[in-house]
Amino acid sequence: MEALALERKAEQNRELKERIAQLKKERNAIILAHYYQRDEIQEVADFRGDSFLLAQKAAQTDADVIVFCGVHFMGESAKILAPNKTVIIPDERAGCPMADMVNVEGLKALKSRHPNAKVVTYINSSAEIKAETDICCTSANAVKVIQSVDADEIIWVPDKNLGDYVSKFTDKKMIIWEGYCNTHDMLTVKDVMEMKAQHPNAQFVVHPECRPEVVKLGDFVGSTTAIIKYCKESDCQEFIVGTEDGTGFQLRKDSPDKTFHFATKFLVCPNMKVNNLKKVVKCLETMQPQIYVPPQVAEKARLSLERMLQVK
Repeated sequence: MEALALERKAEQNRELKERIAQLKKERNAIILAHYYQRDEIQEVADFRGDSFLLAQKAAQTDADVIVFCGVHFMGESAKILAPNKTVIIPDERAGCPMADMVNVEGLKALKSRHPNAKVVTYINSSAEIKAETDICCTSANAVKVIQSVDADEIIWVPDKNLGDYVSKFTDKKMIIWEGYCNTHDMLTVKDVMEMKAQHPNAQFVVHPECRPEVVKLGDFVGSTTAIIKYCKESDCQEFIVGTEDGTGFQLRKDSPDKTFHFATKFLVCPNMKVNNLKKVVKCLETMQPQIYVPPQVAEKARLSLERMLQVK
């Protein structure tokens, strides 16, 4: 019975993928998928990547329609950078709890208390927050962005764990907001030590959104893209992975002969996983839900994103 169910599921996925390919041609659409998406979503994507790469692709594409398989703020960023494109997402309920941990009123109040500070905002944030920001960053370029800012004081929002990591690479005063990623923050030292005991030959690769005490244990610390690249190029054959489990798709694709153990079974972002192939088909058929960013917000937010993309 189980084998029959798996066969039916595989056939259904084949049909959905064929329908997606047909709709993409009809709509002149591309699919952008974050590394944390389900495997079947990543399989149909034109581009897989972290927030930084996908922001670049959104800004550069010649497609008329962008299907953004990620969470809501990512779709907003795509719409801001490609205002003349139609940006749709499979499920508008795909939010980001960390992005919701910072609000405009609180950020404005913090800015008023530190008038000489520049605001650096992690891309995991709403368009309204980006509009109150001097420059955005991702985990891939956060250190470079901080170093590029012409100010001695930095207001950093919203991820305190990434802020703590970045602060190690600068002498600037960091005023750090108290937000965090629910998924990465779940990983504990105990989890990592238990996995290290089970897999003594494995290297621990970790995302800087994890807790500082967990990040300290890393043999390599970096963004999702950096972790994938490191594992591919490393001579090590076995890794304990400290980031969201969707990353396993690209890790296994790039390094099929290597072994990957996720540091805990709880490294799953439920918001990233709400998207599926049926929802991709539906959004391409109906062209809904579309991402809308008010022009006055988009104009200000675009500056902070474009400054980020200019940092080399």
